[in-house]
Amino acid sequence: MKRLAVLFALAASPAFAASGPFFSLYNTDFVVLISFLVFIGVLFYFKVPGILTGLLDQRAEQIRNDLDEARALREEAQTILASYERKQREVAEQSERIIAQAREEAQLAAEQAKVDLAASIERRLAAAEDQIASAEAGAVREVRDRAVSIAVSVAAEVIASKTSAAEANKLIDSSIDEVAARLH
Repeated sequence: MKRLAVLFALAASPAFAASGPFFSLYNTDFVVLISFLVFIGVLFYFKVPGILTGLLDQRAEQIRNDLDEARALREEAQTILASYERKQREVAEQSERIIAQAREEAQLAAEQAKVDLAASIERRLAAAEDQIASAEAGAVREVRDRAVSIAVSVAAEVIASKTSAAEANKLIDSSIDEVAARLH
């Protein structure tokens, strides 16, 4: 099938379509062929294929450099990403340590507050007991003083009613003598 297509392509070439001799300047197909060959010759004379290949090589080199730079940037980005991930892990670990330490300190503070509260309650109970004992002692002293004063006044009334004036003067004189003896 390919051979048949090539055969039809050659049979339908413009060289066979023109009238007259092929190698004549009156034949347009010949003139076009010569122009095309001159054009190709001029291209080779001015080294256009070399320039084109050089431009293509430069473009390929530029693409290669861009790819190398992209690879380098990718590697750098990966190292930066790895460094940030490492830093993130370190920060997470540090925050976990800080939270654990804060919990421990809060627990210790709560225990210390319990101890301080118990000590404060004990101090207040002791102070209350001291106040109660002091009030009790004051009440006992007051009752005793009152009992003594009542007993003295009752004794004075009893002595006054049973003692005569002469005996009272005698008791007063003996008391004065006793006080004088004790003072000297």
